[in-house]
Amino acid sequence: MWDHRYLSRLDFRMIPIILVLMVISVLVIASMTGANFDEEETTVFTIRVMKQIRFFIIGWIVYFIIAALDYRKFKEWVWLFYLAILILLIGLFFIPKIHNVQRWYRIPGIPFDVQPSEGAKLVVIMALSLYLENHKRHIQYICIPYQALLIVLVPFFLILKQPDLGTALVLYPIAIILFYLGGVRKKVIKVMSYLALFALGCVSLVFFNILSHEQIRPYATKVLKEYQYERLNPNTYHQRASQTATALGSWTGSGWRNSDFSGKQWLPAAHTDSVFAAFSEEFGVIGVFFLLLFFSGLIYFGFQVTAIANDDFGRLLSAGITAYLAIHMIINMGMMCGFLPITGVPLLLITYGGSSVISTMAALGILQSIYSRRFMF
Repeated sequence: MWDHRYLSRLDFRMIPIILVLMVISVLVIASMTGANFDEEETTVFTIRVMKQIRFFIIGWIVYFIIAALDYRKFKEWVWLFYLAILILLIGLFFIPKIHNVQRWYRIPGIPFDVQPSEGAKLVVIMALSLYLENHKRHIQYICIPYQALLIVLVPFFLILKQPDLGTALVLYPIAIILFYLGGVRKKVIKVMSYLALFALGCVSLVFFNILSHEQIRPYATKVLKEYQYERLNPNTYHQRASQTATALGSWTGSGWRNSDFSGKQWLPAAHTDSVFAAFSEEFGVIGVFFLLLFFSGLIYFGFQVTAIANDDFGRLLSAGITAYLAIHMIINMGMMCGFLPITGVPLLLITYGGSSVISTMAALGILQSIYSRRFMF
C-alpha cells in the first residue's frame, strides 16, 4: 500500500545524481534547439526545454508516488499492466502513422506523444520477474524458460513491427540477465548468449569494414527488410556526423553553445538520438567522464538494491531495472561512437522526450521502493 512515511527511508544519494543529469539534458537541448525556434542565442528556455522541464516535473511526481508505494503490490497488477501494454502496442497499427512509423499515440490533454514501447520495457521486466519468482521451485523444467521467453517475445515482435529495432533489442539482454539471476537452466542462457554474441559479432565486422556492407546485402536481406539492413550501414550521414561531433569535442570541448558542427544543425537529431554526440562536442572527454560517472552512480545504486532486496521479486525487479539503465547507456553511446548502428535508443534522462523520462523515473522510483523496504519480512 502507499505510505508517505517510507519517503524518509529513501537513499537520498540518488536524487542529486538525477538532478545533475536533468540539468545536463536542459543545457544540451537549449543549445541544440535555440536556433530552431528563431529565439535569441542567450535564451535558455526554448520551447523544447520548457517541454522537457514539464516532463521532468511529471517524472518527479511519478517517482515519489511509486517510491512510497509498496513494490510488492505490483504483483497484483503486473498481468493487467502486461495486457494493457499489449493492447496499446497492437492499437498503434490501427491509427495514423506519426513521422511515418507506428510508435506514438497523440492523446488530447497530454503534453507529449505517448510511446507505449518505453513503458513496455518496464512492464516486461516486472512480468518476467514475477513469473520467475512464482516458478522458482520448477525453474529447471525445460518448459519454464520457453514460457518465460514468450513473455518477452510477444512485445518484442510487436515493437519490431512498428518498426523500432533499438527498443525491441533492449529487451533481449534484459531477459538474459533475469534468466541468469532467476536460476534458469544454464544451457538456455548459453544459447541465448551465443546468439547475442553472434549477432553483435556480425554487426561489428560490418562496422569495422572487415566485411563489406554491400557484399553482405544479398544474404542479409533474406532475413531483414531493406530499410532494416540499411541501418547497419556504417557510412550513412548520421553515422559519420555523430562520430565527427564526438571527435570535435577533443578533451575540453568547444563550450556550451559554441559548437561549430552540432550547433549549426549539421548533426541530425541533436536533441534526441544524437544528444550524446552533441554533449561530447560541447563538453569534451572531461565532460563525458563526469557524465559516465553520474550514470555509473545510478547503476551502482541499482546493484546495491539488488544485493539487499529481501525477496526474489525485488531482487529480480531491481536487477532488471539496473540492466535497463546500463543497456540504454551502452547502446546509445556505442551508436554515437560508431560501434553500433543508430536505432533510436535514448540516453535516459538526457534525451528529449516525455515517454522516456516518465518511464525512467518510474523505474527509479521502483528501485527506491525496494530500497526503503529492505528490512521488511
